[in-house]
Amino acid sequence: MAGWSATRFSSLRHRRWPVGWLVLPAALLSACAQAPSSPPAPSWPPEAAPAVVACPDGVPAGARCWRGTDSARAPYLIVMPERWSGVLVVHAHGGPFLGAPTDARANEDIKRWAITVREGHAWAGSVFRQGGFAVTTAAEDTERVRRIFNEHVAKPRRTLLHGQSWGAMVATRAAELYPKSWEGMLLSSGVVAGTATYDFRLDLRALYQHLCNNHPRPDEPAYPLSSGLPTDSKLTGADVTARAQECLGLRTPAAQRTAEQQQKIKTIVDVIRIPESSIQGHLNWGTFTLRDVVQKSGGSPFGNVGVRYAGSSDDAALNARILRFAPDAEARRRFVADVEHSGRFAMPVLSTHGISDSTVFVEGSDTLRQRMQAAGNGGRLVQTYVQSGEHSYLGDATYPPLFEALLNWVEKGEKPSPQGIHQRCLQRQASAPAECRFVPDYVPKPLATRVPVR
Repeated sequence: MAGWSATRFSSLRHRRWPVGWLVLPAALLSACAQAPSSPPAPSWPPEAAPAVVACPDGVPAGARCWRGTDSARAPYLIVMPERWSGVLVVHAHGGPFLGAPTDARANEDIKRWAITVREGHAWAGSVFRQGGFAVTTAAEDTERVRRIFNEHVAKPRRTLLHGQSWGAMVATRAAELYPKSWEGMLLSSGVVAGTATYDFRLDLRALYQHLCNNHPRPDEPAYPLSSGLPTDSKLTGADVTARAQECLGLRTPAAQRTAEQQQKIKTIVDVIRIPESSIQGHLNWGTFTLRDVVQKSGGSPFGNVGVRYAGSSDDAALNARILRFAPDAEARRRFVADVEHSGRFAMPVLSTHGISDSTVFVEGSDTLRQRMQAAGNGGRLVQTYVQSGEHSYLGDATYPPLFEALLNWVEKGEKPSPQGIHQRCLQRQASAPAECRFVPDYVPKPLATRVPVR
């Protein structure tokens, strides 16, 4: 990496490199892509009892709340409804949140997921001990808050695990690390395709730099885009937004953009296959989240060697000029070991995803299906899809029939179907059936149709 920092992108852009100069041996890449073995189970020290506290805004009336900080210094919140079903739902939140863990994160989570408590289920959520991309330790924190509930609050008759967005990555790790802790798992808008979920953000950074050449600028120190941003960079989110505005005019009404800006936006939309509205968000993730991953992995696990980009006005010119980066093999191994799952889930798994979700692509759900089938667990998975472009929350009508179906599967052995879940939603929402947006017959395409394989 030191060599990169001393070289300007402007000179690299025109240099002729020997064919295959960055190609890693196929056997090495294959080994890197293998699912990890489970790390040794941590020793579990005694946990202090949580404190009874006033419930944060958004919690249903009559509920009781507890807070605490566990032995690994992860804050957590527990909510018990006025009339408890006996079911505990342990929630793994989305993100990753790059700042220090605070109670505010738990407050935000329970306000969004108050539907769980309104259904009569207890809710427990860890904020995780550290900000950023640390999946295995977040899975440990998720197991720890389950133990705290059991030891200090109540003994549930059933325990479900709910992973939302990036929290689905945490939940799938927790499900494989602690299979006896959970009886069913719900994954909503989930990151369930492992490391491949993040590859396109490097693709976006490389394409953006090819089109705009201002992140970094020619007069700034160069660095490999696969690292997101240098560790010591002072660049802020506002700075990245300003640079995107300068090049693309994302905050300018479409009719007022220059023809060049319109063409660049079209190229990004067509090549990366994301809507214009999500360019800024993914550019930020491809900057700051990638930097966080690199810092934790000791190098960049991401690369775009051999990727063939398509959809531009001149694909041959694009592929000849776009910058290429090879992943660091050891960093890749560490990243895979931290985040990947193998589909070895000893419980029923129910998932839901917005079909037009531009934050986490619905095509990742096909990877979950493939991995569970390969592990012999295909019969333990039911997947549902919602006609929606939302990511963080798919509406109050969506989750109650999912929780109900998952519990019936766990307790009665009644495996649900997407059609049955949709019908149950319509029954529960008889006065507002339009709020039920399940699409029972939808089948996602493989992720490779959306994100090029590398």
